[in-house]
Amino acid sequence: MLHYPQIDPVALQIGPVAIHWYGLMYLIGFALVWVLGRWRINRGDTDLSLRDLEDIIFYCVLGVVVGGRLGYVLFYKPAEYLARPLEIFYLWQGGMSFHGGLVGVIVVLLIFARKRNKSLLEIGDFVAPLIPLGLAAGRLGNFINGELWGRPTTLPWGMVFPHTEDGIARHPSQLYEMGLEGFALFALVWLFARKKRPVGQVSAVFLMGYGTFRFLAEFTREPDYYLGLLAGGLSMGQLLSLPMVLAGAIIFAWSVKKSNRESTP
Repeated sequence: MLHYPQIDPVALQIGPVAIHWYGLMYLIGFALVWVLGRWRINRGDTDLSLRDLEDIIFYCVLGVVVGGRLGYVLFYKPAEYLARPLEIFYLWQGGMSFHGGLVGVIVVLLIFARKRNKSLLEIGDFVAPLIPLGLAAGRLGNFINGELWGRPTTLPWGMVFPHTEDGIARHPSQLYEMGLEGFALFALVWLFARKKRPVGQVSAVFLMGYGTFRFLAEFTREPDYYLGLLAGGLSMGQLLSLPMVLAGAIIFAWSVKKSNRESTP
């Protein structure tokens, strides 16, 4: 078994100002969105401009932060925050939900799409391939923080995380998620988007891909202690991922049907 390498969560300390690796991972994630978005624009994959890309990133930052925080509050600890509502704003204490952040991003992209007289799915098809590497950076941040560790395992790469205080080797599930939700999902969506697709299909592949990879990775991740396993022995992350897969399948089927109808004389 392996031991967690005891990485200092503070990447850089300048006087009283501490820059944490987790926050740095967020910045790296959005920087990757900008680099990949710029590449897609220059390649001619969209008629959006670089100014549009900058606006999208600004909107998405708001959506991720607000949606991610509210999602965590509502999905994971509603009673606790209802009793102390001011703590909702204590972002430095941690607590973000990907699924809440996704809802936040969908809302802000819907607003952006209406301002540009485009459909949400058109914007989603442009944005979807840009997201997974940012997710990989976020999971790396989880690993550096030594949080969101996995379930006990006897596999040789099982790792002892000091914050568990039990000395039990566990799956490094953060790294599994980095590989699945990050790199594997990026390869899937990016390669699929290289060819021009009917509107909605790239977004659908992202939804189905993320939902499936997250669902599988959650089998190795320790359930949140304040929730445990829920209906059907599934975690909250798994229950929230199933609607993503269903929504992606519905959008993909609708897109195929719409494309076939339009191509039929």
